[in-house]
Amino acid sequence: MANSKSIRLRVLQGETIAFGPGKAALLLAIQQSGSISAAARAIGMSYRRAWLLVEAMNQCFRQPLVATATGGAKGGGAQVTALGQEVLARYQAMQDRAEAAVAADMAYFAGLMTAAGSAVDPQI
Repeated sequence: MANSKSIRLRVLQGETIAFGPGKAALLLAIQQSGSISAAARAIGMSYRRAWLLVEAMNQCFRQPLVATATGGAKGGGAQVTALGQEVLARYQAMQDRAEAAVAADMAYFAGLMTAAGSAVDPQI
């Protein structure tokens, strides 16, 4: 995705990113794996970072987006709650609508950009 020319929406709560592309990817991976640690591995994220994102999501919403169970003989696990599934679906639909709305403009910019631009530090 380094050369991807797209938009990335973020839902802010004050200055905090309540939900965005990274949290959406993590939520989807948790939904598929049933585990924060497996989800983190699947998307190339550290377990600590994934856990911090889950905590942040759960604190930003009135109800948790991820329910966790502590480990034991059978191990722990994580489950995306009904609200988490709803938030993920709404975010993905919002992202799709936003991309469709600006598709012509993005095509214009893509025509002006070079492949070498992908080598530039994205933080600049």
